[in-house]
Amino acid sequence: RCTVDDRVTRVAWLNRSTILYAGNDKWSIDNRVVILSNTKTQYSIKIHNVDVYDEGPYTCSVQTDNHPKTSRVHLIVQVPPQIVNISSDITVNEGSSVTLMCLAFGRPEPTVTWRHLSGKGQGFVSEDEYLEITGITREQSGEYECSAVNDVAMPDVRKVKVTVNYPPYISNAKNTGASVGQKGILQCEASAVPLAEFQWFKEDTRLANGLEGVRIESKGRLSTLTFFNVSEKDYGNYTCVATNKLGNTNASIILYGPGAVHDGGNAASRTTAGLCLWAALLARLLLDF
Repeated sequence: RCTVDDRVTRVAWLNRSTILYAGNDKWSIDNRVVILSNTKTQYSIKIHNVDVYDEGPYTCSVQTDNHPKTSRVHLIVQVPPQIVNISSDITVNEGSSVTLMCLAFGRPEPTVTWRHLSGKGQGFVSEDEYLEITGITREQSGEYECSAVNDVAMPDVRKVKVTVNYPPYISNAKNTGASVGQKGILQCEASAVPLAEFQWFKEDTRLANGLEGVRIESKGRLSTLTFFNVSEKDYGNYTCVATNKLGNTNASIILYGPGAVHDGGNAASRTTAGLCLWAALLARLLLDF
């Protein structure tokens, strides 16, 4: 807007050195620029659909009977933050180095931050366009959120999923007791990415599903070995093997009968049995005496 008075004889609007309007005559070829008002008190133009290239100085030039006068205004164009390039989802092996990129545009220049969206909540990671993780661990897998902020509008937010492969480790494998003629179930739970494949062995013999009255079921992290009708020959030591492309691991699991002594037994039970044995021996010695 440019305020004028009745002494003004000529008026014009310029963008830098380019004439946009002289009086009511349009000099600019830009259809977005139109004259808004040309009266005895105001000479104003309007720019539709402003973009960053419109930013800069605009000059209102007026001619009076005495001498020309100018009034200058600087147009500042603000642009909401926008993420224009971001890393794709990525899968890496544990121990690798990872670099995530998040490039954003805006005016003023937006601040870019990275956060790790883990199960423990949102953890602040970095305030930079590039996030570098050296020797990545399995705990650092998950979604990473990039946020671009410049207070012009709502932040622009994008996410990248990082999958960390690691070899299997068996997190749960317990010895189990079962009576003859009853059902017995051995369980083996293994954490791994990608998911582990399971195999079951008795001694050196690999067990097959459906043979000799056993069923093997593996789903996700858990594998079960089920005996539908436990017999004496079923008792003994079994080995669960979990394998993926990064390695393998195994665990020994015992199927035992009632009253059997086994490695996985409760320490307190073994202690009680020992005390009973000593008490019996002491009583025998006293009787002999």
